[in-house]
Amino acid sequence: MVLAATGASQQNNASTRIPQFENAEVNVWKSIVVPHAPLVMHTHQHPRVIIALTGGDMKIVRQDGSSQSEHWETGKAYWLSTEEGKTPHADVNAGDKPIEVMVVELKNAK
Repeated sequence: MVLAATGASQQNNASTRIPQFENAEVNVWKSIVVPHAPLVMHTHQHPRVIIALTGGDMKIVRQDGSSQSEHWETGKAYWLSTEEGKTPHADVNAGDKPIEVMVVELKNAK
C-alpha cells in the first residue's frame, strides 16, 4: 500500500502511513485507510503480511478496471504475495469507518 503521510493524531480525510520499524529484512508500517478515498494506483515488489487492527471491507481495483473485494477481520493476519502485489492496483475502503492495518513487508523473501 502506498499512502499519503500525515500526522497520526490529525483528524483528516487522507489515508495515513506511519513508519514503525525497518531493517535489512523487513519494513513495517501502520496504515489507516479512510472510507471511500481511493489510494493512488501502485504496486508492491515484496510479499507482505497484514494484521487488521481495525478490519473492514477493502475493494482492490486493478488498472484494467477489474476489482475484487476483501473482508479483513479485526485481529486476523493475511498473506499478500509478491505476484498479486506486482499488478497495478488502487485500494478503496468500501466501508464507512477507517480500516487500520499493520503491514510487515518481507524484503528478502523468495
